[in-house]
Amino acid sequence: MFEIFAELNLHVTEMPVELEENRPVYRGFLRELPQIAGQGHSRQALYRELAEKYAAYRQRLEEQSSEEAQTTSLLSAEQLLKYYDGETFDGFSFGEKE
Repeated sequence: MFEIFAELNLHVTEMPVELEENRPVYRGFLRELPQIAGQGHSRQALYRELAEKYAAYRQRLEEQSSEEAQTTSLLSAEQLLKYYDGETFDGFSFGEKE
């Protein structure tokens, strides 16, 4: 369980163990993505929660990037030129042959 984050080149920062209702509570977060935090009554539960939250985060990113790709591929030449600022797009042409 612990090596999953090492393979992804992510580091878990563990907070000091606290006692709540005479049970240990482990808290931590991903150093590279501090918005992904978790807690559990064991280190294994903490790491499992962090892994689940990271998987959900990655899935959201993939969905957003696929939506972005679909949106830009649907733009017509006119729509692209509406926001054109003089920069050349890679692979974009008006059908001119070189």
